[in-house]
Amino acid sequence: MKAHNFRQLNIWKESMILVKMVYGLTSQLPDKEKFGLVSQINRCAVSVPSNIAEGSGRTTAKDFSRFLTISISSSYELETQLLIIEDIYTIEITEALHRLKDIQNMIGGFKRNIMN
Repeated sequence: MKAHNFRQLNIWKESMILVKMVYGLTSQLPDKEKFGLVSQINRCAVSVPSNIAEGSGRTTAKDFSRFLTISISSSYELETQLLIIEDIYTIEITEALHRLKDIQNMIGGFKRNIMN
């Protein structure tokens, strides 16, 4: 398998931008959510680029693919949590959701590419 420098991967770069967006969104949540939704959502957002980075250090495409699967799974969890804060707290998530959908598509495409 070709080695990948995670800092050069667009999926990692875009995921890092998303993390900043998500932290901005969770900062709008009430203090009572600090140890609930805020913590959970932020951890999910951080998980996406973190798993891409960790997978890039693996020596086989199969191993890397497993971490990409974890990353995309975290992105689906994050999507659900963003929808929850939109519904409960009427926080505007459209931009973050669009970026997240793009990242999900990019991860899927990248995963297919490394497995071929």
